[in-house]
This record gives sequence, C-alpha cells and structure tokens, in this order.
Amino acid sequence: MNDEQPPLPVRRRGLAGDLWAYLRVRKRWWLAPMLVVLLALSALAVFTQSSALAPFIYTLF
Repeated sequence: MNDEQPPLPVRRRGLAGDLWAYLRVRKRWWLAPMLVVLLALSALAVFTQSSALAPFIYTLF
C-alpha cells in the first residue's frame, strides 16, 4: 500500500511576485520607495535609449 501524498503543485511566481512576497512577509516597506525609483529610472533609460531625448538624460546623472 502506498501512503505517500502526491506533491503539492508549485506556484511559479516571477521576480516581482517574489519581491512582493518578501516585502509582505518580512514587513520591509521601506524598500518599496527605493524599488519604485529604481524601476522609474530603468524605464526612463530604456524608453529614451533611441530617442531625441537621450542627450538630455545625461544631465540627470
């Protein structure tokens, strides 16, 4: 007789899901503003990479 339970299905989360779970469980809410700024700067770098605004981005840094 086989008394083993079938394995529970593993929910796959992406990086954002893992990060959200970490923030929620560990109560590290002070990390959220830093992540928002990091995401905004990375989006700015990606979207202005091939546009006429690219030379003006360097003045921000």
